[in-house]
Amino acid sequence: MAKWNLIRTTLVVGAVAAALVVTGCGRKRYDNPITKDTLQPDKVLFDKAIADLEKGRYEVARVTLNTLINTYDSSEYLAKAKLAIADSWFREGTTSALVQAEVEYKDFILFYPSMEESAEAQEKVCMIHYNQMQKPDRDTKHAYRAEDECRQVLLKFPNSKFAPRVEQLLRNVQEVQAAHEYSVAETYLKKGSLSAATNRLQGVTEHFPLFSEADSALWQLAESYGTLGDRFEERTASVLSRIVRDYPLSEYAEPAKKKLQAMNRAVPEADPMAISRMKYEQENAFTPGSWDKMWGIFSGKPEVRMAAKSGTPAADTFQPTLPLSVPGAAAAATGGAGTGAPGAVSADVSVSTVQDSTALDTQPDARLNRQNANEGQTQPAADAPKPQ
Repeated sequence: MAKWNLIRTTLVVGAVAAALVVTGCGRKRYDNPITKDTLQPDKVLFDKAIADLEKGRYEVARVTLNTLINTYDSSEYLAKAKLAIADSWFREGTTSALVQAEVEYKDFILFYPSMEESAEAQEKVCMIHYNQMQKPDRDTKHAYRAEDECRQVLLKFPNSKFAPRVEQLLRNVQEVQAAHEYSVAETYLKKGSLSAATNRLQGVTEHFPLFSEADSALWQLAESYGTLGDRFEERTASVLSRIVRDYPLSEYAEPAKKKLQAMNRAVPEADPMAISRMKYEQENAFTPGSWDKMWGIFSGKPEVRMAAKSGTPAADTFQPTLPLSVPGAAAAATGGAGTGAPGAVSADVSVSTVQDSTALDTQPDARLNRQNANEGQTQPAADAPKPQ
């Protein structure tokens, strides 16, 4: 039986590899051809470049497109040619080619901001970094770059046909970011660093409410606050109330209600919008199978199919907060900051402009006064008796 399973797995892997080879060797049509039927020399050059582009001859295509741009500087196909150059780098797909593709797309948006293709160019920049995202336990540089570039599509081209797709890409990106922060928080919890763990969990639950494990993060946050002591009772109750109100279908909703009742706190009503959203997410949830789990070990790409399918993504970039172990943050948590309580740290700095330009000439230098005072304390007086 085990031998048959091994043979079947080998056949499946071989079939998938063959399909990938066949797909890669096929001719991939270009998305933005010029359909105008004419024999103008600039149109002939453009068509020849697109034919080379579709066959994978990217360098030849770029030479032809640059010839068109330099020879026919008033051609109606200049914008299309410049976009095709960027697409050739994007299709080439190497690390250096993707860097060049981003530069070309940015130039296209700068020179042709009102064209419909500018939204596509910005979407391609988003995809450049999205496709280079790594798993949450690795470098998140491309995740944050992808978030920023995808957000530009929604800000600059909100009515484009790419906006709905990019919004989902943004949810996927923020799922990876939240999973990274959540894994760091779990590491701190295992080490017993509750202050650092609560800081990470607080950031995850506040900034990424659409995170697939947000309810679990909230529960762990409430548990951590409870362990830190009675002075965090208000925060514990606030987090438990949020579970009941914003995640009513979660497995932690009923335990959160019981804890609130044990603390003699009011149990909030569930938000109807939250109920509808969670029902939709449960109906469209992705459940990884055995093949997904096996393939995920070898894949360097993050698993984003668990990301939310509805809801508005976070509108700004995630910024971690200060841990409670920092004196200023701890004082603010207990109500001490700004009240003169012990341990409160003030960072207020006042700045004023000197109106009198002759102040340095007419007023003594405070630094010299301090220096003379210090010297007077350390040096003996002139009339003091000298030791024998």
